[in-house]
Amino acid sequence: MPTITTSDGTEIYYKDWGSGQPIVFHHGWPLSSDDWDAQMMFFLAQGHRVIAHDRRGHGRSSQTSTGHDMDTYVADVAQLAKTLDLQDAIHVGHSTGGGEVARYVAQLGEGRVAKAVLISAVAPVMVKSEKNPEGTPIEVLDEVRKQTATNRAQFFLDFTLPFYGYNREGTDVKEGVRRNWWRQGMMGAVKAQYDGIAAFSETDFTEDLKRITVPTLVMHGEDDQVVPFAGAGPLSAALVQGAVLKAYPGFPHGMPTTHADQINADLLAFIRA
Repeated sequence: MPTITTSDGTEIYYKDWGSGQPIVFHHGWPLSSDDWDAQMMFFLAQGHRVIAHDRRGHGRSSQTSTGHDMDTYVADVAQLAKTLDLQDAIHVGHSTGGGEVARYVAQLGEGRVAKAVLISAVAPVMVKSEKNPEGTPIEVLDEVRKQTATNRAQFFLDFTLPFYGYNREGTDVKEGVRRNWWRQGMMGAVKAQYDGIAAFSETDFTEDLKRITVPTLVMHGEDDQVVPFAGAGPLSAALVQGAVLKAYPGFPHGMPTTHADQINADLLAFIRA
């Protein structure tokens, strides 16, 4: 399997297919690069070089007990970009990966990044506070921690329902999609996933968003039950100079899978603009 080895000895697995302008995909919690199948195949056929990695502790990367914080995640991305000599790249992040993209582009991607896309992203900051009244209460996140640590297999299976909006009346529930999410989640290390909850929910990306200067697209479903729309997409778009916000009525958190055709078409239009 293709991997890079980071400065602390962690092996990061990655996929690197095709040629042309590179698109780098950053996955969400607690998944892997496999969550981008629909986008990797589509953009490969459009003549792009497509790259996706498994975040440390996730998928096929090392199940290290340390480094499960946003700064280390971003340092791993920077090392991957350097190793693969990525230039003029478009970075696309979903959920936790959206926060990863925001920090990488703002702090370590200078000179290598052409555009950025944040999809259902956890930015600007997910946890509720006096400054962020639309955020997710810490009690909800503590329950996610508890269930991940003590009831991971069942909790992950149940979590697929709100993730994909499959708990909404009249939705076409695809059991294969649910099982694929569960498979990816169970491949990762429970310690990495437990620590990663604080990384995605308590990291404040406000200053990162303000520092982004490349063209940026913010995509968010209005029926996102994991990272609710009001406390995320519009706020992120307002912080990035010149960013475009594209809202999707009725779309769930996992819209790159459930509505891949629409998301891919809108991504392609932004990339080619």
